[in-house]
Amino acid sequence: MSEVYREGKYEQLMMSNGIKLLVIAIAAFFAASALAAPPVAAPTKGYVARSQFTTEIVDREPINRVLVLANDVREVFFFTDLRGLDGQTVTHRWEHNGKVVSTVEFKVKGPRWRVFSRKDLDPFALGKWTVVVTDANGWPIKAVIFKYVDPAQSSDMQEIILPPEGEN
Repeated sequence: MSEVYREGKYEQLMMSNGIKLLVIAIAAFFAASALAAPPVAAPTKGYVARSQFTTEIVDREPINRVLVLANDVREVFFFTDLRGLDGQTVTHRWEHNGKVVSTVEFKVKGPRWRVFSRKDLDPFALGKWTVVVTDANGWPIKAVIFKYVDPAQSSDMQEIILPPEGEN
């Protein structure tokens, strides 16, 4: 037998190495934790009661609801009725065919707050338009889509504009 094992040194050596490995593992864990992304904030408790695209806002309310819009119309509005978001910042993120083209921020100043943003439309910017409503942490709380079309290109792509969405 070796000298180390006979004198009980083997167990001491293994215990010492085990402690060293444990210390290294703990240090590595904390180092990795420090480098990890910070925790993400929870989504907002408030909500969007109503939201829609419209061709006009009158007395802070939409006059209609756009689903498909002909490209001879050169502006569109996005209306949002917010609830329970008092004191927060809400953003309308405008996207065209999946690419962000603008953002509009609003400071919500009451328990029920109606806001709208407006977009000038290029008649050649055909396709899918989306507004994603996000809370102050960037969480999406609503997304609405309309299609911008050239009726001359296709007879089955006609404008669709409905009466405004009622209050929930």
